[in-house]
Amino acid sequence: MALNARLDHRNPLVFDTHELGRRPGALQRLTRTIDAPKDLGIQGVIGVPEGAPVELELRLESVMEGVLVTGTARAQAEGECVRCLEPVELELEADFQEMFSYPDADDRGRPKAEPADDAEEDEDRLFLEDGLFDLEPVLRDAVVLALPMQPVCQDDCPGLCSECGERLADDPDHHHDAVDIRWAALQGLAGSLEDGEKDEMSGAEAGVDEKQEK
Repeated sequence: MALNARLDHRNPLVFDTHELGRRPGALQRLTRTIDAPKDLGIQGVIGVPEGAPVELELRLESVMEGVLVTGTARAQAEGECVRCLEPVELELEADFQEMFSYPDADDRGRPKAEPADDAEEDEDRLFLEDGLFDLEPVLRDAVVLALPMQPVCQDDCPGLCSECGERLADDPDHHHDAVDIRWAALQGLAGSLEDGEKDEMSGAEAGVDEKQEK
C-alpha cells in the first residue's frame, strides 16, 4: 500500500486501530458485515456477487512493529460448473493473517533512522496510515485462495454430451448410435479402394477373355 494513500474511515473495509495504541500485547476483536466489493473472487469463474453480505471476524493485536490482523470472512459464492455449465453456489470461508506496519518503524519495531534506505523492502509491506488500515487487498487475496479454480456442481459431475451438449447427469443412459464421422470417412475410403480393386480385377479378366477369343 502506498504510504501517501489517503484512507477514508467511512469505507467499511477500513479499520481504526487507535484503541489499541502502541501497547504490545493489546487485543481488540471486531465483527462487521459489509457489502462485497466488485470482482471479489476469480473473475469469470466464481466469486461473491457485488453487494452480497460478507461477514468479517477480526482479531487485532498490537505488536512492536505494527498491528497483526487475523480474521475470517464468510459469504456465499456463485459461479458455473466447469463440466456441465450449471450454476454453482457454495459457502465461502476464507482465513487470513496480515501485518500492518507502523510507517516509522522497521520490522523489529525500532524507529527508522533513514526511511528512504528501506524503500525497496517497503514495497511488499502493508502500512498503517494515521492508525487506519485497508483490509480490501488482504480480503481479495484470501478469497481467491479459498475458492476452487475449477468449481463443479458435484464431484462426480459427468459433464455434457460431446455430440449434442445434453447434460449427462440428467440422463445417465444417454448415448448416440451414429458412427463417429472419422470412422465413417475411413470406411468410405476403404469402400472406394475395394471398388477400385474390383474394377481393376474385372478389367483384367475382360482382357484375358478377349485374348482367349482371339
